[in-house]
Amino acid sequence: MRHSWRIGRLLGIDIYVDSSWFVIFILFTWVLSTSYYPSRFPEWTPFMNWTLGALTCLLLFSSVLVHELAHSLIAIQQGEQVRRITLFILGGVAQISGEPKEPLKEFSMALAGPFTSLILAVLFWLVSFGLHGVSAPFSAAAFYLAMINVALAVFNLLPGFPMDGGRILRSILWKVTGNLQKATKIASRAGQAFAFFFIFFGILQVLRGWISGFWLVFIGWFLHSAAVRGYSQVVFESVLEGMTAQDLMDRNFETVRPDLSVQELVDEYILKKRERVFLVAEDDRLRGIVCLEDVKSLPRERWPSTSVAQAMTPEDKLESVSPHADGGRVLKSLTTKDIHQVPVMEEGRVVGIICRTDLLRTIKLHTELGK
Repeated sequence: MRHSWRIGRLLGIDIYVDSSWFVIFILFTWVLSTSYYPSRFPEWTPFMNWTLGALTCLLLFSSVLVHELAHSLIAIQQGEQVRRITLFILGGVAQISGEPKEPLKEFSMALAGPFTSLILAVLFWLVSFGLHGVSAPFSAAAFYLAMINVALAVFNLLPGFPMDGGRILRSILWKVTGNLQKATKIASRAGQAFAFFFIFFGILQVLRGWISGFWLVFIGWFLHSAAVRGYSQVVFESVLEGMTAQDLMDRNFETVRPDLSVQELVDEYILKKRERVFLVAEDDRLRGIVCLEDVKSLPRERWPSTSVAQAMTPEDKLESVSPHADGGRVLKSLTTKDIHQVPVMEEGRVVGIICRTDLLRTIKLHTELGK
């Protein structure tokens, strides 16, 4: 299971690192410390190589963070909310509350990242030039960071969604056609084309004995998945446009008592009702949600002695929506929080529940009907 940890807060935005980040940090540090710096400075000691390698890697990811902060600040300026920035194995991602509402806003938001990376490249090059003849180690590190920031800017400007260049392409197509879904479809296909190119080229590299080809295959696979998901997200939001939570919710939901044992929950509800999730309520007030995953996390021998109240996710930790919440807002609550169901609350009472599977089924039905 992947995890992420909050490491701080910058400009009002929470900064997280994903568990996969440590993999790429160790890999980059190892490459710099055993290959890049020893080849340029063979007289250095291993301690100097590893110290500068780790420092360079930290500055590299600091550059990625600044890149994402640039996107985030433009988004905030445009009235959007930025929940967090997460650094992971392929760089970073800013979790923005919603898609831009206008082509020009998307254009400026997308361009901010690569433009910032190019500014960083110039600054690092100036530092490298200034330290030349003064400190060879730091001059070499600054030069490397200048080159990597140029590469970051160029890579992100490739015109394939969801990369920054793909978002720039989408904003231009959106402006020309006036149709966000059509523009996203074209930009997404461009992104998939780049993804297949990376995969194909990576396989060729592997066949030639270059292990780095596996990395290109992985990047291609990631880009393809992201491009498909990005287009699907826009289609989903298009289908849900005009719908509210009360149009999507299930009013015939099942509730269980908080004092019920987990064993009774399994025997009388999960197995008989063939449901995976139940609202926990008492005196018409929501107390929490208990699902199959909560049950599975408990040792079977503890089921008879553990109450539902002890196993459930309590109400104060739940994500909920009002009956009048926009359908897109409901979708974001499910996807960004990575939850499978969301209760619909009105004046402190549960009036319905929306499950991810039911929502996706509704979207699929409307899509097949061409609505």
